[in-house]
Amino acid sequence: MTSVAEKLQSKAKRPVGTKQVRLKLVYVDFWSAVKLSFLISVALGIITVVATFLVYVILERLGIFSTVDSLLQEILGDSKFTLQDTLSIGQVMLFAVVVAVLNVIIGIVLGAIAAVLYNLSVRITGGLLVGFTNN
Repeated sequence: MTSVAEKLQSKAKRPVGTKQVRLKLVYVDFWSAVKLSFLISVALGIITVVATFLVYVILERLGIFSTVDSLLQEILGDSKFTLQDTLSIGQVMLFAVVVAVLNVIIGIVLGAIAAVLYNLSVRITGGLLVGFTNN
C-alpha cells in the first residue's frame, strides 16, 4: 500500500506545462486613462515641488546665492541688487506650485488625447497583441 507522501511525490515529478495566452488590446477606457494620468501627474507635481524646495535649500546652505551676489556686485559696481531678495523661498515655491499645477492639467489632457488616439488607431491596426504566460 502506498502512502499519501509517495502519491504526492509522484505527482510532483510530472512536468508542468506553462500556458500561454495571446490577447489583443482593442479598447482603452477613456475615464480610466484620465484618472490614471491624473494620479501620475499629481505624483510628478508633488515631486517637482519637493525637489524645488530641496534644491533651493541646498543652494542656500552651500552659499551659492551669496557668492553670486558678490560676483554681481563686483561686475555691476555698487548696486543694491541681491539675488536672495529677488529669489526668496516664497517666490521660488510659488513658481514651483504654479508649474506643478500646469503640469497636472497638461498631463490630464495628454492622457485623454492618448486614449482617444489609441481607440481611433485600433480601427486601422486591429489593436496591440499582448502575450501572457502562467509560470
